[in-house]
Amino acid sequence: MGKRFGLVLWDPAFFGVKPDMVLIGGTIVCALMGDPNASIPTPQPVHTRPMWGACGRGVERSAVVFVSEAAQAEGIGKAPGPAKNTQAVRNTPGIGKKDLILNDAMPQVEENPETHEMRGDRELSTCKPATERPMAQRFFPF
Repeated sequence: MGKRFGLVLWDPAFFGVKPDMVLIGGTIVCALMGDPNASIPTPQPVHTRPMWGACGRGVERSAVVFVSEAAQAEGIGKAPGPAKNTQAVRNTPGIGKKDLILNDAMPQVEENPETHEMRGDRELSTCKPATERPMAQRFFPF
């Protein structure tokens, strides 16, 4: 109880850019699909389109509404209205930067308003201009 299942399937060439299929709770929510009216099995262009889990009452199984513990205790999930699953959240005021496993740095940031130099913990932050954009528009011609 309290766990959710989600799975994203990718073609390795498009990892991080275009998922092949997204499943939530074991139901396909969206997937790559060509023109639904096509008469051939591989029509182009292929777009990410909603599937059964994103339509009609399938949304009730694939979505969750986060509520307070007090609302959950009052039975908001059993009340008439949206039939989506509800899940209580806990300790939100106690969650902070220290809880972000790979993003817990908190440097002292300074900006020089005249030169626009940025420093983090008094160390100058520099980077060269980008020469390529690996996940840019070349993956989305349509």
